[in-house]
Amino acid sequence: MLHSRLLHYIDEVARCGSIRAAGARLHVAPSAINRQLLLLEKELGEALFERMPRGMRLTPAGEVLLAHARRTMQDYREAVAAMRDLHALPSGEVVIATMTGLASGIVAAATADFSARYPEVRISIRAMSGHDILRAVLDGEADLGLGFNVPSSMQLEICWQFATRLGAVLAPTHPLAAMESIPLAHCAAHPLVFADRSMVIHGIIADTFVEAGIKIEPAFHTNSIETMKRLAVSGDAIAFLSKFDIAEERQSGTLAFRPVSDRAFSNNILSLVRREKHGHGPAGLLFAEEVLRTLESVVSRPAA
Repeated sequence: MLHSRLLHYIDEVARCGSIRAAGARLHVAPSAINRQLLLLEKELGEALFERMPRGMRLTPAGEVLLAHARRTMQDYREAVAAMRDLHALPSGEVVIATMTGLASGIVAAATADFSARYPEVRISIRAMSGHDILRAVLDGEADLGLGFNVPSSMQLEICWQFATRLGAVLAPTHPLAAMESIPLAHCAAHPLVFADRSMVIHGIIADTFVEAGIKIEPAFHTNSIETMKRLAVSGDAIAFLSKFDIAEERQSGTLAFRPVSDRAFSNNILSLVRREKHGHGPAGLLFAEEVLRTLESVVSRPAA
């Protein structure tokens, strides 16, 4: 037995208020239950029950131990149920809340690989802002959240987190693409694509240029990651994104990522989160593992 019968004895005596009644329900001799309780009380140095003329009543110490016993038994039941689920193919729906660029790259790639193995699981991908990702996960509208700079919460479990910096995103044929890293001033000599003010990365990019003392007038502003990537692919423009935003394009060779050599952008924290509670279904757990594998492959991928 993974957990002692003693936990069940304590629980049943507390429910029945009597060792005799608990023994009858558990089909155990009352003397055996009483002996085990006395041995435990001696070991703990605390009385767990008040032995009264007409039954048993928990002491304060007994209340504490009973709460522990019931939590332990519930955790054990959930673990057994989860192990049984492993023998069946997962099914149902998993909802992931994420950002636009990640939805079309990282999450789409993970979904394609996952669906090939588990066709009975439906994956819903919902694109939204970092604050909306937090709300969706906490409210139970999404099973998982993947995004940059997602606000922290005591109710969130962080499955994976990585501090990634923005860099110059440009076409492989761009004049600066031959450099392993690019000085910020070199970028300023080309048309620049900025995130607009509604996006967190706008401040990261703009502040970096200000701190470097470089005055620029971006050629383009947009709140669309896809538009940023398209502008960089199609001409001489340079966008500023993370390598996770262009995972698919780096793999296909349509975009390159180059770090900025002389001025570091502020950290851009990418997190995979879920609610910090029991009851995550097997499909959600398996899909989270798939997303993690895809994220790790981007981290380990060499520069384009």
